[in-house]
Amino acid sequence: MAKVTVYNKQGKNTEDIDLNDAVFAVKPNHDLIHQVYIALEANIREPWAHVKDRSEVRGGGKKPWKQKGTGRARHGSIRSPIWTGGGVTFGPLKFRNFKKKVNKKSSREAVKMCLTDKLLEEKLIIIDDLKVSGKTKEMSVMRIALPGNGKSTLILTEVNNEALLIATRNIPRIHVQRAQDVNVADLLHHQFIITSKEGVKVLEDRLS
Repeated sequence: MAKVTVYNKQGKNTEDIDLNDAVFAVKPNHDLIHQVYIALEANIREPWAHVKDRSEVRGGGKKPWKQKGTGRARHGSIRSPIWTGGGVTFGPLKFRNFKKKVNKKSSREAVKMCLTDKLLEEKLIIIDDLKVSGKTKEMSVMRIALPGNGKSTLILTEVNNEALLIATRNIPRIHVQRAQDVNVADLLHHQFIITSKEGVKVLEDRLS
């Protein structure tokens, strides 16, 4: 089984613990990770661009001029796409659906691959506990003492931790999330992952 060092809040090594190979020693499949990541990003995408087609443009109910005898080209409506101010053909619509299906098993496997990669690159940091008073200074001192200070960091908690959220909200490049909810996009968007021994247990119970 893979071993990892456990730190205390002062950045000192306290012990080594074993990690479940079924979660933290998974052979990477970059195509699968990419597929899951693209699907997750697509599922949070909100279409906002919208144009009107000829049926939605105001006016144009009357024929601009008679069909014959004017010397000009035939036209039936000023709402035609070839007219300035007319409708748009095949333009972007706000109700477009970008959703992609993500297979649950594939999503779990991709999360395990990303966690394995973080472990191999020594960017998975385990501390003995995440109990804090809610003071920003306390959290800032703890982050400085741990590896990867100044890098984008995701803290994974075993349960909702309101004090930790308050302590980190004014510290740049640090985000907090439940270990139960973490996905591939969360792991790829942050260079370092910090969690507690209890957080590791939650990950292993969820993914193994």
